[in-house]
Amino acid sequence: MSTRKLATAFTLAAAVLLGACQSKEGGGINIGSGQDTDPVVIDFPVAYIKRTLPTGMAEPFDPDLRQQRNFDGPADVYLRDRANPGALERNITARITNGLWDVRDIDTSWDGRKLVFAMRATLIPNADESEQPTWDIYEYDVAADALRRVISSDIVAGAGHDVAPHYLPDGRIVFTSTRQFQARAVLIDEGKQQFAAGNEGQRNNPAFVLHVMNADGTGLRQISFNPSNDLDPAVMPDGRVLVSRWDNASGSTGRGMHLYTLRPDGSDLQLLYGKYSHNTGTAASTIQFTQPRPRPDGRIMSLVRPFTGTAAGGDIMLIDATAFVDNTQLVAGGAPGGPAQAALTTADIRTLPGASPGGRYSSAFPLWDGTNRVLVGYTPCRLLDGTRIVPCAGNEGRGLAEAPPLYGVWIFDPRDGTQRPITEPVEGLMFTDIVSLQARTPLPPVILDGVAGRDFDATLASDGVGIMHIRSVYDFDGTDSAVTMTNAAGLFGVRDPALFTAAQRTYRFVRLEKAVSLPDDEILEDLPGTAFGVAGGLGMREILGYAPVEPDGSVRIKVPAGVAFQVTMLDANGRRVGRRHAWWMQVRAGETLTCGGCHNPVLPTGAPANATIRPHGRAGLSTAVNTGSSGGVFPNTLAAWAANAGETMAETRTRIDPDALTPSMDLVYEDVWTNPATAGRAADAPFALRYSALETPVPTRAGCLGAWDATCRSTIHYPDHIHPLWAKLRQVLDAGGAVIADRTCTSCHSPADAAGAVRVPAAQLDLGDGPSADEPDHLKSYRELMFPDNVQVVNMGALVDLLDPPLLPSGQPGNPVPVPNAPYLSGAGANTGRSAQFFAAFTTGTHAGYMTPAELRLVSEWLDLGGQYYNDPFVVPQN
Repeated sequence: MSTRKLATAFTLAAAVLLGACQSKEGGGINIGSGQDTDPVVIDFPVAYIKRTLPTGMAEPFDPDLRQQRNFDGPADVYLRDRANPGALERNITARITNGLWDVRDIDTSWDGRKLVFAMRATLIPNADESEQPTWDIYEYDVAADALRRVISSDIVAGAGHDVAPHYLPDGRIVFTSTRQFQARAVLIDEGKQQFAAGNEGQRNNPAFVLHVMNADGTGLRQISFNPSNDLDPAVMPDGRVLVSRWDNASGSTGRGMHLYTLRPDGSDLQLLYGKYSHNTGTAASTIQFTQPRPRPDGRIMSLVRPFTGTAAGGDIMLIDATAFVDNTQLVAGGAPGGPAQAALTTADIRTLPGASPGGRYSSAFPLWDGTNRVLVGYTPCRLLDGTRIVPCAGNEGRGLAEAPPLYGVWIFDPRDGTQRPITEPVEGLMFTDIVSLQARTPLPPVILDGVAGRDFDATLASDGVGIMHIRSVYDFDGTDSAVTMTNAAGLFGVRDPALFTAAQRTYRFVRLEKAVSLPDDEILEDLPGTAFGVAGGLGMREILGYAPVEPDGSVRIKVPAGVAFQVTMLDANGRRVGRRHAWWMQVRAGETLTCGGCHNPVLPTGAPANATIRPHGRAGLSTAVNTGSSGGVFPNTLAAWAANAGETMAETRTRIDPDALTPSMDLVYEDVWTNPATAGRAADAPFALRYSALETPVPTRAGCLGAWDATCRSTIHYPDHIHPLWAKLRQVLDAGGAVIADRTCTSCHSPADAAGAVRVPAAQLDLGDGPSADEPDHLKSYRELMFPDNVQVVNMGALVDLLDPPLLPSGQPGNPVPVPNAPYLSGAGANTGRSAQFFAAFTTGTHAGYMTPAELRLVSEWLDLGGQYYNDPFVVPQN
């Protein structure tokens, strides 16, 4: 780059920053040159990636945060002995890449002597993705000038894409990968072939989840099980792993990338920050929390940006995650203040597509030298005036397009508000992923894997399960929700069998639901959207099992380890009560996961305007309702409830009867709490809704009906399990065996009577066999039940759509349109809308008794899962 071009670039950056930037930490920001005297001698080495941007203005560089497998090269890693423009830089990866590979995600060891990053070889033209080179992790030893792939075996290295490596304090490496070793093992247990599951809603983009390995590439282990991406791991001062997790479960009001923590062995996954802070971008636009890094001052630094549209850039946000779980939501006991988020500077940095007057940042790395300085990748704001690049300042309002970014390496000093260049910005290149090779102190504590018998239950681990313990489903963010449910009696009333019967309690069962892993097109070609049916956004789902909710709202249940699962609260009919629990949880084998209660994803009706909501999953988030025992006031068969003060009823029950920990594939209730002598009434009657009562195919294997284990699944397919219900013979016979009534669904809900005469199906609902004329991949009964249709009439011996209006007032033909007919069921759930009317008809209405409780239970759980057509991609017919 010529001296004149370099001077122009620096002048342009200075003009932008001087006119628009103020420092939150240190007053006005000043652009200094690389020759300015630095208040602190900059004598540490820095490393960064230099990337060639796509050529031509028609190919903007705009990587999507949700797509992590892409090749965006060529790029290389460069090292400077000093953070100064005058220091020589050297390419440390060209010996392997020859300038043709892609590189990403640099981290430095805690002693500053090594670098670790991901590299991918040049893609093979016209080759399938499975034949392309994978992203691999490499380590560079500075003193030895040695570069090596961490996983030496070609076979092991090629088993998945590995990116975003980060050193743990003991030298192990945590990274994110498509390997999914444990998830693949679960697929084998399910009788499926192994594959890297795709992201929810993006089947051709495999999910990148957290793994850990030793420094020599051995000991590979998966530690997170998100159906979407877990990105950019770092280490917190307490030794926990910090990660940017993409919560992408359909139905969640807090979908997006926010910050979680977990132990390096995969246990104790907790939300840390940001579930409901995504509307904090420019003009309340949606932003994602990426590249989190703990700072020496205790705050977390994160690059906030939208998924796409800002040329990989955004703003740098400093987050107080110690006192806040969201921007204006304190943790329990937190002192008033906030908000939690503060921008690194007050520059007009915009997180919307289009020009950003204050420029944008692409990366940030905090220095651990007592100065709070930050290494940043930064581009000034530039516009395209024809083929000429001009600064944004002075050209506002001209409607000019944003120019390609000019990301360089800078160092921001909050003490004097100065941002100085470290590299020469070069047109067509992007400098990013900057790190310093400094020893960082103090070293976070090393969190070793748990030890069986001391840290986790060895028997549970050998069975491939953990335990989930909910202290009370009536505890909503520390508020006793049973107060409103029981006319002020509250939890201490609803748990007492002398005051409330089981039928008076809102929650009766919990259902464990699992995301079904979906393969990409190279494994299962052309999986059509029709395979998902009406609820494609929910993906495919399976049921892991059921457990009763005890009178105090507590639940304690075994859960398969290494599986992403959700919890759904149910009524006595096995139908969901309230909203979907739209966040994925996980347990490590042998781990006990304890939740204080439940959490509101939306503000309750009538809440004050300044009210906030408390999302799930973080310890200490709210003050819990006191759900423990207080002396055993109503013991029956569990007479020892008072023996352990503070126990929930579920803890007591499962302590006395360990078999009660095991889920069931059926909904089974037994009243073990009501003592007639003290309650003044008889015990509640037991009941069971069992798959074995079905006369149509059962959606789980026979062995799971009597003995649940971690591999049990209920997988419901409409053609195999729901459609057969409509043709099942339901005749009423007299004493002599003569048919006096035929309640078979298709006896009325079909387009022809017993004699073959054409008729309008009862209630305009055709439940017969055969493909739908609207969608041949679906049976017509499915389309009739789940999709809008047209009202039909018989005209000249044929069924035709009813048109309205048939004639104009003049008597002449008009422009008639079909009369719509709403669907009869909804994938939103069994207790919603038309679905609720359907079940009312079969329980107290015109069709009462026509279907058995076991059949209604089957239809209920299918609808609660989303009413999918199939819930296993490998049973979908292939064209």
